[in-house]
Amino acid sequence: MTLHVGIDVGGTFTDAVAIHDGHAVRGKAFSTPDVTSGILDALAVLEDRLGDGGDEFYSRIDRFVLGNTIVTNAVDEQKYAGVGLLTTQGFRDTLRIARSARDEERDPHRMAPPPEIIDRNRIVEVAERIDSRGEVLVPLTAEALEQAVRRVLEAGAESLAVCLLWSFRNPQHEQEIGKYLETHHPDLPYTLSSALTPVYREYERMVTTTLDAAVKPIVARHFDQLAAELAGRGLRTRVQIMQVHGGFLSVEETSKAPIAMFNSGPVGGVTGARLLGQRLGRSRVLTADMGGTSLDAAAIIDDEFRVLPRAEIGGLPTSLTAVDIETIGAGGGSLAWIDGRGVMRVGPHSAGSVPGPACYGKGGERPAVTDAALVLGLLNPDYYLGGTVTLSETEARRAVHRHLAEPLGTDTDAAAHGVYRLAVSQMANAVRKITVNRGHDPREFTLIGFGGACGLFAAAIAAEIGVAEVVIPRNAAVFSAYGLMHADSVFSAVQTTPWTFAEPAAQLEKEFAALEARAQEWFETEGVPGERRELYREADMKFLGQIFEVTTRLPSKSFGDADKDLLRRRFIEDYEAEFGAGTAWTEAEILLVNSRVKAIGRTEAQQITDNGGTDERHSVERRDCVDPASGQRRVIEVHRGFGALGKAAGPCLLEEPDTTVYVPAGAVVEVVDGGHFSITLNAV
Repeated sequence: MTLHVGIDVGGTFTDAVAIHDGHAVRGKAFSTPDVTSGILDALAVLEDRLGDGGDEFYSRIDRFVLGNTIVTNAVDEQKYAGVGLLTTQGFRDTLRIARSARDEERDPHRMAPPPEIIDRNRIVEVAERIDSRGEVLVPLTAEALEQAVRRVLEAGAESLAVCLLWSFRNPQHEQEIGKYLETHHPDLPYTLSSALTPVYREYERMVTTTLDAAVKPIVARHFDQLAAELAGRGLRTRVQIMQVHGGFLSVEETSKAPIAMFNSGPVGGVTGARLLGQRLGRSRVLTADMGGTSLDAAAIIDDEFRVLPRAEIGGLPTSLTAVDIETIGAGGGSLAWIDGRGVMRVGPHSAGSVPGPACYGKGGERPAVTDAALVLGLLNPDYYLGGTVTLSETEARRAVHRHLAEPLGTDTDAAAHGVYRLAVSQMANAVRKITVNRGHDPREFTLIGFGGACGLFAAAIAAEIGVAEVVIPRNAAVFSAYGLMHADSVFSAVQTTPWTFAEPAAQLEKEFAALEARAQEWFETEGVPGERRELYREADMKFLGQIFEVTTRLPSKSFGDADKDLLRRRFIEDYEAEFGAGTAWTEAEILLVNSRVKAIGRTEAQQITDNGGTDERHSVERRDCVDPASGQRRVIEVHRGFGALGKAAGPCLLEEPDTTVYVPAGAVVEVVDGGHFSITLNAV
């Protein structure tokens, strides 16, 4: 008997899924500022629904995977620990100089500098210098090191980032600093850039290193509390944490580089959508994950999600490899408001779980997207989260009328409909960014919508961007938690190793062999069985003279001179797939910049054979509501236990215990693959 548990901590709700011998149970609880309490509340729901009591539930768990928002919240809110930075003499202002204040704003007078991670008073220069060949020009003396550390600690540093100019070529000086800190300041968290991300581009490397050091004390506090609570309740298995690159690592490995937890929850949803797409035979999938705080969108092409070699985190470029997810502040708790021009806006601010939307009755007075949906009649106030939370339509109407309808000079229904349409438009634009803006036609994709709020909006988003098919998973409200349990463990080792095709292949093979040795060591540490181990070689390459690279996969066994032509062809194919046919600069020399080895430990996830916890007795009622498509009031059918009916034409609503699905007029919805809802637009 096996029991696997996945937890996804969101900005408003903490979602939980348990799979017990193929039987799936799901639950939700409100997220809490301390994170741990929300996780324990969600686990209590699973415990109750599984019928376990006390320590027995925790002791039976043999796999526990967590996606969380600890790092994401710290970055989004810019609430960091007091981080200090040691850098090479003369490079104190690298973070401030950045790459100039470049953003999407076309007016130079409105361009803003990048957000600050660190107080300049806590940036201290170290008298040392290593050149681009890795040779020591200015040795790091004990006196200079001691003086620099003393100065940064006197400035109030609670953790320390160390990023020296050419440390990725020769980490000697950074390693000396690390040994000094462990000897003289053993309780001080620190991050060495040469250990975290030994790649060129000092600005991105410094950003990544500083962010990691800035969140280390925060993560440690949360993890220590969570680990103590779980162990005290009898959990024996290791906690596994989802990473930004699409795989999970143990808590021990994650604590070494916590910045890789950024967006860990949404990555779980993308993983689940890829698996569902494969199961349904859909190789081109768009994902829309709409919860209480935000919408996260991603594209899956040929069964693979797009991975960015230089992910942006909190408006800052980093050297992290990450799943490409477009996030906007449009969720069920996103607040609607009127700006100084008298124009309605939705988000990015959210009501969160406390006080929450006005309809929660927890003291929130400003209208949120959930309030608008309740005013439109799309939500049943007595069946929210399966009836465990009662919504107040009176409070929702009061908030929408006072803050939106009155200032706009319109009625409450029209204002609520405006909130719905504006939210849909913003979410559709997010999906366009990952499709149209990157050369993909959204009409070729299936949209998989999940998260507790997405069922009401997915069909409208699809209609706006031209997608013909929408799939809402049966476990949509906790789909990211489900995806977490089906992710693989992933370890990535990267090193800047400049190489051209004129050089011997043996030189490059040596670099990859060293990276693979690190990967094999990780396999052993994590106890991954030999039959579940996979290794992939990748290289970041560009035409000489270009600024940024394209990632290309190499033959996975070894690299010799006979493989050069194959590597060249693969790079050109990947380049033109990214930028268009005929764009490859084939006359130019090709430069390989970074070598990377990706180690994957394939997971043995349980397959769900029973989605349990839903009432399959079909019932139907008729409700007066505002049709989101037309904005006009009409009576539509509301189905509960739709799985027993199996097929219906829109307009209608499907009420599940933890989500509601809107099917527009002209569309047909039917149950596929044991419980998922497939909506075909323009089918009637």
